[in-house]
Amino acid sequence: MGKFLDAVDTKALRFAIGFPVLLAAGFAVCAALLRPDLPEPLAVMWNNDGGTAFAPFPAFVGGGAALIVLIGWLVLLQAVPLSRPTVMRRIMMGAGLTVSLFVTSVLAAALVGQAGVADARESSVDVIVLASGSGAALSLGVIIGFVFKADHQWTPEDDRALQRALEQELDPDLAGDSVRFWVHARSSVFVMIAIASLFPASLIAIAVPWLGALLVAAAVVGAAFLFARVTADRSGLRVFLAGILRVIDVPATAISAAHPADVRAADYGGWGYRNHDGTAAVLVSSGPAVVVRKTDGHRLAVSGGNPDSAALLAEVLTRVAARARRDTRPPDTRPPAQGDAEA
Repeated sequence: MGKFLDAVDTKALRFAIGFPVLLAAGFAVCAALLRPDLPEPLAVMWNNDGGTAFAPFPAFVGGGAALIVLIGWLVLLQAVPLSRPTVMRRIMMGAGLTVSLFVTSVLAAALVGQAGVADARESSVDVIVLASGSGAALSLGVIIGFVFKADHQWTPEDDRALQRALEQELDPDLAGDSVRFWVHARSSVFVMIAIASLFPASLIAIAVPWLGALLVAAAVVGAAFLFARVTADRSGLRVFLAGILRVIDVPATAISAAHPADVRAADYGGWGYRNHDGTAAVLVSSGPAVVVRKTDGHRLAVSGGNPDSAALLAEVLTRVAARARRDTRPPDTRPPAQGDAEA
């Protein structure tokens, strides 16, 4: 995913995907507003005498919206790759906008031309709508082709990347003092949760649908809390339940020692987040974990996922805690002893 994002213009990609979709949605809404004045079925092909081929209203609108999206994507996405020349990307961006708006104009002209007509065989395409829409499509396409900044732009993400690179250059040990990983319960636990919730919920839903949905939602939330994101760096240790809820935040200066251990979740109160009698724990299962002693005498335990990641986390915490204590230690300003002065 990262390699793909590095090879494309993300802003152009968002526009190329989103613009045709919004344009198609706008066409569908306008068609729905015109529906009371339209015949059924609608004409989709014409000759000098009127409509010659017909389609139901849902098929006309659905097919038209799909046509807007597909043609818009086909052309606009050609302006997304950064490997293509700047001039070509600008041309394709303008052409994509023009083509998308032109297709929408044709469909709109077909709808307006049939508004107020009892029989679609007597309808025709509204040339005023077609001409004005086509002119607007061409002019807007030319404008977007000139104003589109196809050159790579410096963004706040680039500023942050440069800052990280400078910090890494000035302090080569910085990367080694950082570790991030996810831990989760065993797959059998999630299977057990699914069985214990989905089957009762399906029975309850027969009588009370909202209660069955509530039971499933509670099971999903409970399963989410058996995931945790563990982050350790020079600022300390942080643990996020479900990846977003921070339950542990220990500064590096508050860490006395850390060591890997094989723990039983029952010894710390069970799975999930526990905090009792000065001992905190985030354990998603029994097994490899890191036990941390704090300078205030309290302890905490964090699941390590596997023995290697637990050992790495304990090593990083020990190293950053020692560094933090060394950096915060006040300088020794005492005068030298008499014996040292004579020496």
